[in-house]
Amino acid sequence: MKQVEDAEILQKFSVEKTRNEAFNLLLNKYQQKIYWHIRRIVIDHDDTDDLVQETFVKVWKNLANFRSDSQLYTWLYRIATNESITFLNKKKLKNNISLDDVGSELAETLASSSYFDGDKIQRKLQEAILTLPEKQRIIFNMKYFDDMKYDEISEVLGTSVGALKASFHIAVKKIESILINQD
Repeated sequence: MKQVEDAEILQKFSVEKTRNEAFNLLLNKYQQKIYWHIRRIVIDHDDTDDLVQETFVKVWKNLANFRSDSQLYTWLYRIATNESITFLNKKKLKNNISLDDVGSELAETLASSSYFDGDKIQRKLQEAILTLPEKQRIIFNMKYFDDMKYDEISEVLGTSVGALKASFHIAVKKIESILINQD
């Protein structure tokens, strides 16, 4: 099935009778990307499913007000990222977890997940990524896994390109160090 351009999705969404069709096109185009973006942040499959649903509910409610100041997919990523961070912050408060312990809790979730089907190397990489501070981890994931450009990540996170480049570089060095020292 041919991918529909964002402009066409937005145009169809602005017309009442084609709104549902437009939203289905949007889901077909972005749901899997958003799922994996959120999954790399919160790790747990069930939590990810819930957050994907919450993200697209917010998109449905706010798409009519989308001003095209940014690209549609960076807007979707911003919503998904904010939902994920809010979820993790609530989880920290609810479970009385310190910021330092979130990565280890997520690593335990990864280790016990029946949905993780990666090999030993992928698991080591994911565990190394989970040692990064939250924002650095999100930046690394967006650049490494989603292959986003720095200016796109900047739109999503509201951070300067220079700071993103520095953060990504530091994250790569930390991950390299962890992976080298594990062997």
